[in-house]
Amino acid sequence: MIDPLIPSTPNRLLAEQALSRAAGAPLLTGNAVELLIDAAANYAAWLAAIRAAQQRVLLENYIVRDDEVGREFRDALVERAQSGVFVAVIVDWIGCLGQSRSSFWAPLRAAGGEVRVFNPPQLGEPFGWVSRDHRKLLVVDGLHGFLSGVCISAKWLGDPTRNVPPWRDTGVAVRGPVLAELEAAFAQSWGATGTSLRELPAQPQPAVGEVALRLIATQPSTAGMYRLDQLIASMARRTLWLTDAYFVGIAPYVQALVAAARDGVDVRLLVPGSSDIPAVAGMSRSGYRPLLKAGIRVFEWNGSMLHAKTAVADGQWARVGSSNLNIASWLGNQELDVAIEDTGFAGQLAAQYERDLAHATEIVLAPRRRPGRREQVRTSEARPPRVRRGGGSSGRAAAGALRLANSMGTVLRNRRVLGHASSGPLFIATAVLFALAVIAALWPAWIGWPFALLAGWFALNLGIRGWRVRRRRQRALRELDDD
Repeated sequence: MIDPLIPSTPNRLLAEQALSRAAGAPLLTGNAVELLIDAAANYAAWLAAIRAAQQRVLLENYIVRDDEVGREFRDALVERAQSGVFVAVIVDWIGCLGQSRSSFWAPLRAAGGEVRVFNPPQLGEPFGWVSRDHRKLLVVDGLHGFLSGVCISAKWLGDPTRNVPPWRDTGVAVRGPVLAELEAAFAQSWGATGTSLRELPAQPQPAVGEVALRLIATQPSTAGMYRLDQLIASMARRTLWLTDAYFVGIAPYVQALVAAARDGVDVRLLVPGSSDIPAVAGMSRSGYRPLLKAGIRVFEWNGSMLHAKTAVADGQWARVGSSNLNIASWLGNQELDVAIEDTGFAGQLAAQYERDLAHATEIVLAPRRRPGRREQVRTSEARPPRVRRGGGSSGRAAAGALRLANSMGTVLRNRRVLGHASSGPLFIATAVLFALAVIAALWPAWIGWPFALLAGWFALNLGIRGWRVRRRRQRALRELDDD
């Protein structure tokens, strides 16, 4: 990693150029950054900024849920809109599906605020639903900016009545020249949902701090964050500590992490122990083994849900934002992250990482007991190991004793032996395919009708798309003839 305190040298300039080109974002100096841990801190800062707004509030979030938290934010936006503040909101269609409806936003629209939904289903775009707006962004008056992994939902606060702790998440508050880039990122998303954002009053931002950073506002198929993650994995010299909510590492990135670990870098990965999307958790666990074999340390969070997306390298470079380490975030979604080159902030994030590890369980590989024998396996306390049925009472007693010993070992050492998690998805896929085969054999109409509807849907959309392309071509030809 480059040290931002070292004077410019050819190597440093080359590294800065590589980082800027990989991320598609220049290095901005003169900013101030504040680390916000968990939803309660983020919500308090967001609401305070919204309620003090005098000119404009730009809010973009993947989920705004119709619950006590969502209504508190909506009502604060309504009050500002009624006072003449320009309020613009973007939410994602899939993110808010089943979370909030158009009626939820009716009071804000009635007060003069504007609300747009990103990428709802539309004819002529059969695969349009794949790209989502996963950003979490708030900019107020061009003076105060926030970005994070936090959605607007009471789910993030946990449920004390049921002894459910808050979700673990991370965000930042920023001030300085980066605010112009934040507003430009919002304007890009706004333009992707309809007409362009109206011209905002110029709000020049002088230097307010000493933090240098890059704002990475990725769009589908641009892969700026992926290239930067790859480059940081290649440049880290001492430490690379990652936190991710939905880690599904693709081969090139896993290889970059493995190469760093084998080169002596302390690579760590903190992921959820229990996930709100179990299927993703299963895919994540299936990729532990190559990481562990390369010396990468993997930890699972012991709380209700770990939703943070952060990285800190060499105590000098840090990343916070909405991007997960998976193909959907890297290539499919609109995401927003900030990459910070500041030893003070990186030190704060590294210290928080170490505190988080105190509430996590490390996953380890069991040593081989004799040549040719497979590694011992075990899953988490929350999901007890599956014991094969049969074998008599002695087999069940032995399995129970092993489970008890493993549980005691986990408690005493705060470690858990890795199971062969990759077999789980295979058995699930086997069951699903077998069920489909039975249905197709006994009730073929149950397979035929959905297939017919799907084929008809794609045929309709492709036909409409072809008609639109043909009409644009004819219009262009007429314009050429007129010239």
